[in-house]
Amino acid sequence: MFLHSIKYRSFLSLTAMAATLAWLPATTRGEMATELPQVNEFIVEMAARHDFTVSALRTIFDQVVLRPEIIEAISRPAEGKPWFQYRELFLTPARIDGGIEFWHKHRSALSIAQTRYGVEAAVIVAIIGVETRYGAKTGTHRVLEALTTLAFQYPKRAPFFRAQLEEYLLLTRNEGMDPLLAKGSYAGAMGLPQFMPTSFRDFAVDLNGDGHRDIWNNPDDAIGSVANYLHSNNWQPSGSIAVPVDLAKDADPDSLVGADLKPNLRLDRFRSLGLLPSEPVSGNPAAALLRLEGKDEPEYWLCFQNFYAITRYNRSPLYAMAVHQLAQEIAAGMNDHD
Repeated sequence: MFLHSIKYRSFLSLTAMAATLAWLPATTRGEMATELPQVNEFIVEMAARHDFTVSALRTIFDQVVLRPEIIEAISRPAEGKPWFQYRELFLTPARIDGGIEFWHKHRSALSIAQTRYGVEAAVIVAIIGVETRYGAKTGTHRVLEALTTLAFQYPKRAPFFRAQLEEYLLLTRNEGMDPLLAKGSYAGAMGLPQFMPTSFRDFAVDLNGDGHRDIWNNPDDAIGSVANYLHSNNWQPSGSIAVPVDLAKDADPDSLVGADLKPNLRLDRFRSLGLLPSEPVSGNPAAALLRLEGKDEPEYWLCFQNFYAITRYNRSPLYAMAVHQLAQEIAAGMNDHD
């Protein structure tokens, strides 16, 4: 939650809560962050680098509990599912209808964002729909606890999460937030668009001009922030995102599938190799070939720069395809309603 008016006034009550937690056995409450020497070293580094005081940071981290369930959650992401199962998580009537309702409710902000950043409203809505069901599921973990747990107990990506933790403390200070209050995902992603702290720093915007970048409670700012994120990653206004492929008899698509979805071959080259777009595509843009695991057989898709831009938001091609297809369904629903 975004509480710039509360700032640090609740520290005394939270300190009392920490004192209560200290009496619980470690198996019940989890390890306290300041029991780790690395956390105390981090506190000293933050004070030296960013002009925090050691005592103030220690007061904060004395109230942070390390959460083993966060390590469990990040070790089994939904992106581990095959595409035909992953798709069913997001292409549901409830999420499509929710997107149409969200678009109607926030039509003005979506129009402003589309005009300013060149990103189609349907894509903005779909990202917020995939991320948080339009703000209904923004996460229940304290962001500070999630980031601290991952920074110091998840060696696989510890440098990344340590940088996010550093940025989060700077963010909360700059925005006048109590760092102990904000809630988010198990990975520390925040607000309607599920921004990590560095994404907030680089891409969050104050679309409604009230002086705060509030991606927690202000859908206008969340909408503008998603649009700015994609725009900053070279979104092409009105450009294609992805189209399914029809294969010629002698085509060898698997030889053209690469790990990197950055567009690398022109569309005409794919056509010459027997990979034909099943929908009209304007011009001769660069594309990459994606192979997805369908229920009965593989699906092949030509993915363009806008698909690649979505993968900068979340690196999973499954995520990007879910956004694309959900955006198409929401746009079709809007056309039916209008």
